[in-house]
Amino acid sequence: MKNSKFMQLMPFLLLAISFTLLSACDNNDDDTTKGKNQNTEEVLTDADTAALLFMLEEEKLARDTYTYINDLWSIDQFANIKNSEQSHMNAIENQLIKNNIDYTILPYGAFFNEELQSLYNQFEIDGAISIDNAYQIGATIEDLDIVDLQDYLDTSSNTTLISIFGKLQCGSRNHLRSFVSGIEAIGSTYTPQYLSQDAYNIIINGTHESCN
Repeated sequence: MKNSKFMQLMPFLLLAISFTLLSACDNNDDDTTKGKNQNTEEVLTDADTAALLFMLEEEKLARDTYTYINDLWSIDQFANIKNSEQSHMNAIENQLIKNNIDYTILPYGAFFNEELQSLYNQFEIDGAISIDNAYQIGATIEDLDIVDLQDYLDTSSNTTLISIFGKLQCGSRNHLRSFVSGIEAIGSTYTPQYLSQDAYNIIINGTHESCN
């Protein structure tokens, strides 16, 4: 009788064991998937980090210069675009914070990078001379910004950085069009300082872009 009852219970015992094994397999699969998801987080290279730190100061160069020029001449483009440059700085700063990268933003008109400091010092002098000079400086900064961002876009494989720099470059193209429009409105012209003539023509002949 005991053997008979055991044989009757055998299918149920086997079924229970099967469920237990399947559950264990499912849990192992979940753990493996979680590990894969954790490992897919992109890590910034040293070059990416250097790019973020440099572009933070280059966007600061634009913000500080446009603030200075707007205080001198009260030109709408500079009043509006200086705020856009602050938002560009914020976008980069957010990435630095997210990736625990140490950084310092110096006071207005001060830069760690000697070349950017030299540019700002000259822009202060030239920008006070005339409105035409002021517009030329704005166009020059955006010209430089577009080229530097493109250099980083061409060398980075970090999708987050590429997305952010792509949006910043889009904004710089719009800013360049705005400054060149101001230059032409007063009967002057701008010659690209960093962009090739062909690349410059493509941008200027384009329409305002949505960068968000």
